[in-house]
Formats: sequence, C-alpha cells, structure tokens
Amino acid sequence: MTPSDPSSRPGKLSPATLVRRFVPFAGQPLGAPAIDVGLAPRRWLPGMRLPGLPAPEPGPTLGRIGDLEVRLARSGGEVRRAQAIRYHVFYDEMSAIADAMAMATRRDSDAFDRICDHMLVLDHAAPAKAFRRKKPEVVGTYRLLRQAVAERNGGFYSASEFDVQPMIDRHPGLSFLELGRSCVLSPYRTKRTVELLWHGVWSYVLTHGAEVMIGCASLEGTDPRRLATQLAFLHHYARAPEEWRVRALPDRYVEMNRMAKEAVDAKAALHALPPLIKGYLRLGAYIGDGAVVDHQFGTTDVLIIMPVSALNPRYVTYYGADASRHAS
Repeated sequence: MTPSDPSSRPGKLSPATLVRRFVPFAGQPLGAPAIDVGLAPRRWLPGMRLPGLPAPEPGPTLGRIGDLEVRLARSGGEVRRAQAIRYHVFYDEMSAIADAMAMATRRDSDAFDRICDHMLVLDHAAPAKAFRRKKPEVVGTYRLLRQAVAERNGGFYSASEFDVQPMIDRHPGLSFLELGRSCVLSPYRTKRTVELLWHGVWSYVLTHGAEVMIGCASLEGTDPRRLATQLAFLHHYARAPEEWRVRALPDRYVEMNRMAKEAVDAKAALHALPPLIKGYLRLGAYIGDGAVVDHQFGTTDVLIIMPVSALNPRYVTYYGADASRHAS
C-alpha cells in the first residue's frame, strides 16, 4: 500500500493514514460496466477516459479542519493532481524509478487508478498560482479500492505481492477495502493533516460498510539485512493470527524472522518503524507472513491487515463511531 508514511511511498500503504466514504471516480457504482485491469494498463494514458466509464459524481466533504478539507476526487483533473503529488513524493523525494511514461507526464499512475476512489486533502488557503484561477491545492492523497470493484476488475493491487485470496475466502461474509498510494506534500506532514486523512478513511469505511482493511506498507530500502530489527519486531510482536494470516507470494517471499525475539530491542525497533506502520499498529493492525522487496520503489513491503472489529476502541471513540469529529 505506500512507502511508510503519508508523506511516503507509492502504490502501497504509507506510514500514517486511514478512513472512508466517497463517490467513485472510475471506482464505478455497483452494476456499472466492468473495466478489465488486464486490458486497460498498457494503452491507457493518465487522464484518458475509457469507453463506458461513468462521469464522476460530486462527492460530499468527509471532514474539515480549518482550511483543510478531506473528500473524494470529483474529476479526472483532480485525480491527475493526486498523481502529480504521488510522483513528486515517490520519485523526486524518494527512490522510486520512473519509466518513460512517468517521466514524460510527471505523474505516478497505473491501471488501478481507473477503478479506485481517490481521497484528497485540499488546502483552501493555498495561494493562487501565477496566471491561474485560484482553487484549493491538493496536498495529500490516498487510494481506496473496494472488494466488489476489485473482483470485477482483476483483483486487489496487493495480490501482486501477497496471496490475499485464501484469507478473503476464509471470511466470505466480510467486506474488504484496500488502502494504498498514500502521500502528503512535505509542508503538510503534520498531525492535523494525518488526522484528517484518518478521519476521511474512517468515514469512508462507515459509509461503505467495510469490515477489513488491507494494504501494502513499506520500509525504506531494499536490503532486508539492514531492516532485520524492524522486520523481526513485526514478525514477533505483530504477526497476524492464523485466521488472518497472509503469506507473501512464493517467488517474492522474504523471511521476516531474522533474529530471535529475545535479541530484538523492541523499543528501538518500534522507534525505527515508518510513521504509517506505527500508526497502523496502534490501531490494532496485524502484519502478514513474509515481506516483499519492491525494487521499482526502493522499498521492502509488508502486508497490513486491519479487521474493523479489532480496531483499538480509543481511536474509534476519538473519531466518533459515526465519524462526526471533523464532520463539516
């Protein structure tokens, strides 16, 4: 799901964010024509409309703190602005390797953008850019993929790294939501922005009745040996129980149990973890079995599994059982 914090990582969960309700932009309402992710990718250009794709509907505000607002993208232009932020964070600031298309457009995009909901944080006080009409600036984003939409379009993004289907099959009555591509512009990486993102995710979860959140979260770096303490900590202290256990794909599996539990300095390991992963652990998230090295983005990924029923009551109370804390 993103490098490791709302300020980091592409296509994966990043270090510090989460929440829900929005109107689908390319996420299509139930019953809309399915778009095959396997067919759309290679010939799709960022911002290009696919035949039969419903026009985005105006979405409600999910929350507001001062001049900052969180809501779903309402147009292709807003999605492209989110993609531009992702490019800046993942490629300019971090170590992701851009292909020709990404370099030419300066946008981070993939086929999943066409079927996901895009949550945005907008700054209504941002100054107008030269020779342009003043409008709120997109300063943060999160990508959301509901199970019903994923199943009509080839599956979840995280399935490219982790074998998630057996877990889903073990819980046939539950609704899954995938979180990913989270990032926030550097000047806005504050408690207020992160709180608003989490409020948005929680609102979205309640609106759509999601019961389990999943996504890839990232540790920076591609050498598991240098990440041994963090990986071992997650293995020994946060490994998912059997009913929620998800294993990395066999050809990508990286062992996380790299040292004995007694040898792990838990305090130091927790401190070294990316903000997003720490945030997920505080919420009550579990970690899958095995990590995956993502050389394109320069990260080592783990899978986050968060059943809503297991969320820390403290956070549910803080944001409100009806997501009313920052409701506008």
